[in-house]
Amino acid sequence: MASKTKEPRPARPTPRGWPGPGGGMVGYVDPAPEWRGTSVQVCGLWPFGAGAGTPMVGVPLGRDLDSGATVCCDPVSWFTRTGLLANPSMFVLGRPGLGKSTVVRRMALGLAGYGVHPLIFGDLKPDYTDLIRAIGGQVISLGRGRGNLNVLDPGESVQAAARLTGEARHRLLADVHGRRLHMVSALITILRSAPPTDREETILSAALNVLDDRHGPDRVPVLGDLVRVIKDAPEPVRAVALDRGDIDRYRDITENLEASLTALLGDGRLGGTFASPTTEPMKLDRPVCFDVSGIDDSEQLLQAAALLSCWSYGFGAVSAAHALADAGLEPQRNYFLVMDELWRVLQAGRGLVDRVNALTRLDRQRGVGLAMITHSLDDLLALPTEEDRTKAKGFVERAGMVICAGLPPAEMPQLSQVVELTEAEKRLLVDWSTPPAWDGASGRNGTPPGLGNFLIKVGSRPGIPLHVDLTAAELEVNNTNKRWNRPTQR
Repeated sequence: MASKTKEPRPARPTPRGWPGPGGGMVGYVDPAPEWRGTSVQVCGLWPFGAGAGTPMVGVPLGRDLDSGATVCCDPVSWFTRTGLLANPSMFVLGRPGLGKSTVVRRMALGLAGYGVHPLIFGDLKPDYTDLIRAIGGQVISLGRGRGNLNVLDPGESVQAAARLTGEARHRLLADVHGRRLHMVSALITILRSAPPTDREETILSAALNVLDDRHGPDRVPVLGDLVRVIKDAPEPVRAVALDRGDIDRYRDITENLEASLTALLGDGRLGGTFASPTTEPMKLDRPVCFDVSGIDDSEQLLQAAALLSCWSYGFGAVSAAHALADAGLEPQRNYFLVMDELWRVLQAGRGLVDRVNALTRLDRQRGVGLAMITHSLDDLLALPTEEDRTKAKGFVERAGMVICAGLPPAEMPQLSQVVELTEAEKRLLVDWSTPPAWDGASGRNGTPPGLGNFLIKVGSRPGIPLHVDLTAAELEVNNTNKRWNRPTQR
């Protein structure tokens, strides 16, 4: 009878333990927990460094969905410190409720820590007021009965010009004049749903020059003063009106312009929000948020006017700050501008695309990062004229980076025309737009599958898919559903 020989045990265990009877080999090994930290924090725990597949420069934004690596990203850092972007700007697209404002708030918070001041020129929900207050910034409220913003107020620009000399002073004053002219024209465009004529803009420009001569730097004029100048018919204004020496002809030429300006003084659709002295001037040495959430959504024209006014006033303040810095009179400051709900302005009236186009063309030398946010390319392509649609699409094409949240399938053909997307990236964005599952037990929707997921696209480079998780400190300032929060019932 043959005897059974015992199988020799291996010299050392396998990765799953000792094999064979009594060896205790397991079928599954739980992966060890992993943590990430900077080289300063964990250098003594793990001395071996390994490169990540994503940039590690900028605001820590989230984790890569493929590799789990930390993704650091913001348009300012990627432009100034890595050279990955041609200009420090980004365009954010995505369906509502997936976290577009959240990812921009994360960037704004991180950049504030780097010394870059966030500026929110028109917060409609509001999404940014708590964050700006939390980091010691200034919140300016606008709306009926809440606060006013005089569109003829040059802000800090006149005081800055008084400290400058020569060509720098001349450039800043010319910039002030151009911005005020553009803003008055924009309000007229919103009111009429059509831009003023070339002759009317020339009359406005001449009237603004007369207005400055009358008031000087000691008193800031308001729209009522501009109407008074046009009514008084001074010679410089009559000359550009081409009245041929006939005052009755002058009255006929300026009647429609005078009527539009009078409608802005308080009793019209836009109220007196932009025709009264500025309630709270903007400060240049801290983060700033213009809170226009008090304007009801039904007042779309007033919302559009408020956003444009905030942008014009804010950009003027930025120009003044840089003029003083260039002259060595103030420290150099960098800003991160957030232009949320872009679609509201673009669809408010014909000609407003040109106004926004002029405001958004900030060159790279100004030390300003820019974030533009909207829901869909349809917001840009729903404009009435082909010319406006082409200009609006250029907002995306000129952006240094495009960040996409979940988007519907119908969006892909249009998006592919301005952003190079692979088929896998398109499927990813469509999957993220899938509605959440209905939980029959609790009677509530589940978490949307694309909540907090984003795809970063820079030119033709492969996109970086990432997920953004909020820290405990961020949860309170990111609560956009405060109106629905109720005390716990006992």
